[in-house]
Amino acid sequence: MSQKKYRVIQWCTGVVGSAALKHFIENPVIELVGVLVTNPEKVGKDTGDLVGLPKTGVLATNDVEKIIALDADGVHFAPLVTDVDMICRLLRSGKNVASVAGPFVPNKYFQAEFDKIEAACREGGVSYHGCGVHPGFSGDILPLTLMRLMNRIDHIQVIEFIDKDRNPMIYTEMMGFGADPDELLAKPRRAPDTWRHFYQSFAMIAEALGKEIENVTSKFEVAKATKDIPYTLGAGRTGGGVIKKGTVGGQHYAWTAWADGKPLITYHFYWSMGADIEPQWDIDSRYQVVIEGDPALELRLMARPGPDGARPFLGLPWTGLLGATALPAVCDAKPGVVTHHDLGVVQPRGLVRG
Repeated sequence: MSQKKYRVIQWCTGVVGSAALKHFIENPVIELVGVLVTNPEKVGKDTGDLVGLPKTGVLATNDVEKIIALDADGVHFAPLVTDVDMICRLLRSGKNVASVAGPFVPNKYFQAEFDKIEAACREGGVSYHGCGVHPGFSGDILPLTLMRLMNRIDHIQVIEFIDKDRNPMIYTEMMGFGADPDELLAKPRRAPDTWRHFYQSFAMIAEALGKEIENVTSKFEVAKATKDIPYTLGAGRTGGGVIKKGTVGGQHYAWTAWADGKPLITYHFYWSMGADIEPQWDIDSRYQVVIEGDPALELRLMARPGPDGARPFLGLPWTGLLGATALPAVCDAKPGVVTHHDLGVVQPRGLVRG
């Protein structure tokens, strides 16, 4: 059976973008036509070399105008920080966009951004979809799917556990690990309104339950390193240091959406630099959905254990794959902003290969 081919562009090739790039190169229904990179060392390299695959003949470029001028069906947009103006340029050029950096779902906090995106979609006759692992999957699609197994729902909790010692990330320093605990508690590195990005998922669940979010409350706590903990920034990156004993070795953010005067949905984020912290938290990296009600339910989404028995955290590669596997459906969707509700059950193409 013949399958439609999609001409796609990969925008940025960090951990997230590289997972998508590998998928595009290996997927028989995808034709990779362009790759935008921001690292000067990657410019001019064959894109296959960037992800350890055979050469593709497509060379990486940092020339934005060259990328925008390409004839392509869709763009997988994966910069470290989203850029709504650039998203709109791509849309106006006639390219569908799946953005793992958001924005995700139209709501009162991002109305201006979505007004611009919707106008660009109309001008280009294309579609836009915001997607990721959280927001975009573990905090909305996953609990929404599991809710059908419930007779009554009292409280939904979605928990992200990341052991950043086993899963080094560039965020280690910028998020305040190794800082003085009192100073970080007084001034967290996450902006006070970060929860508004996750409100998009809160609202999707609340709407499905026929409820309206009344307010969102926040909680932040830290754990202290019980010994000096050396760290790196991950494979292929230079830098690192030591988390000194007594400084911040773990962080827990929690945001709760309330309805009818009670907590309805809570998102937890537990990040640790290994087990040598106090208080001790679970460091088995995963996403976990706990639904309190009748019958009570719990699901753990995690990678299979590696050779050493430890489970790697796949949140970043999963983010790239969620956008990459949705892109064909976004290309086929009606013009405009398309949410999970509009796409329905996405049917990934080209995953089973000879």
